[in-house]
Amino acid sequence: MDRKFRRTGALVGAGAVVFGALAVATGNQADAQQTPLDQLLGQPTPGRAALGKVQSRLGELAQRNGLTEQKLRETLATDKTSWLDPQGRLFFREPVLTPAQKAPEASPHWATKAVAAADGPAFELHSKAGSNRVIYLDFDGHTITGTAWNSSKGVDPVNVTPYDTDGTPGTFSTAEQDVVHEVWARVAEDYAPFDVDVTTQQPAPDAINRTDANDQQYGTRVVIDPTGWYQTDCGCGGVAYIGVYDNAGQHDYYQPALVFTKGVGTGAKNLAEAASHEAGHNVGLNHDGTASVGYYEGHGSWAPIMGVGYYRGISQWSKGEYSGANNTEDDYNVIGTHGLSLRTDEVGDSTGAAAALAVGATATGVIAAESDVDVYKITIGAAGNYTATASAAVLGGDLDIKFDLLNSAGTVVTSANPDSGQSDAGTPTGLSATATSNLQPGTYYLRVDNTGYGDPLNTGYSTYGSRGAYSLAINPS
Repeated sequence: MDRKFRRTGALVGAGAVVFGALAVATGNQADAQQTPLDQLLGQPTPGRAALGKVQSRLGELAQRNGLTEQKLRETLATDKTSWLDPQGRLFFREPVLTPAQKAPEASPHWATKAVAAADGPAFELHSKAGSNRVIYLDFDGHTITGTAWNSSKGVDPVNVTPYDTDGTPGTFSTAEQDVVHEVWARVAEDYAPFDVDVTTQQPAPDAINRTDANDQQYGTRVVIDPTGWYQTDCGCGGVAYIGVYDNAGQHDYYQPALVFTKGVGTGAKNLAEAASHEAGHNVGLNHDGTASVGYYEGHGSWAPIMGVGYYRGISQWSKGEYSGANNTEDDYNVIGTHGLSLRTDEVGDSTGAAAALAVGATATGVIAAESDVDVYKITIGAAGNYTATASAAVLGGDLDIKFDLLNSAGTVVTSANPDSGQSDAGTPTGLSATATSNLQPGTYYLRVDNTGYGDPLNTGYSTYGSRGAYSLAINPS
């Protein structure tokens, strides 16, 4: 069990349907000349009641929470899940999932044997090894001490036990390892556009903590917590502070983010949606909802990550393009201001800058920017039918692919862009693209582009959040 500490978490919300959570925001100390906020508020207070007590301090509290004064006022007045803690920090409380909603689905089978500790392939996963930024998915238990969570509960230390579904904590069965692997794959896809390593391998403490503004290696820990020390009282799915990912000096105090299995269940899909959501709070994101619900459940096969992604096959970052959106913040921009920049584009976006790809080989890449296009150059040696396939991530795909095959002059020979959808809440369809064509010997190009589907105001989504990992290959058929 790891022993790194001083962490804090955020929330998983869900309107009437639930993402059960609690999101909190940080800021500066109140003016010593004024009544201390902990005396003004006294205790955690529901938003509308809190607004009546802090009207004269709203500007100060907005700054503390990283919001505009208008946004904070609207949130406290209209969001029934909003609360202020005694220090004026904003958080949200939502109900947990129902037993039926917690029911896990079977994960793909990767593990071959049980392990007596958190070691082996499931605990050595990295999405971008070597990055200076990290999101650590911690399944093997954790000691929390000296943090805001300890202070709020008056309990220090707190020993969180490992993730467990078979009654043997600390030993990971093949089924438990499979969940670890799938959660990692889904969260890694959500954060694929960014220069960050999503990992299940415990980093050195300095790889998470940020000591000062000159420290350029830092991150966050998301603890998968099966205990009730915090969850029993909050009745929530997770907790995490807002905007603390790049916090210097007090970084450890606001760690880790927490995802409660008692709130969202033990299945990989739910845990992954909650983990991406909680880490999203750490990198500065607020909730995506509407005027009537705090957390938007989505439409069609799509939902926003900062809303409720449990019930949709495709969950993406959002800028509030759906009907009735109450939050139009640009997720990618906000995340970028809290320490996570987009990946460097590694593949050219024109025929003149195309990367080489041999027939029968497989290329892998990431569409990181909305305008990004990746182009590959191939040489066909023998005439015949060839099938090219551009595949989105196997689990939790965010990238909806439009694929083109071009001739040597750059003219499109054939294209593929199937309609997207879902076969169930955990399985999107139509994100990958395949095309077959009869080709003569010569030079051709394969182009991978991102696309949306339908109308974001109805049952679709735009290209905005359609970014992520892909693999590409062309073979004789």
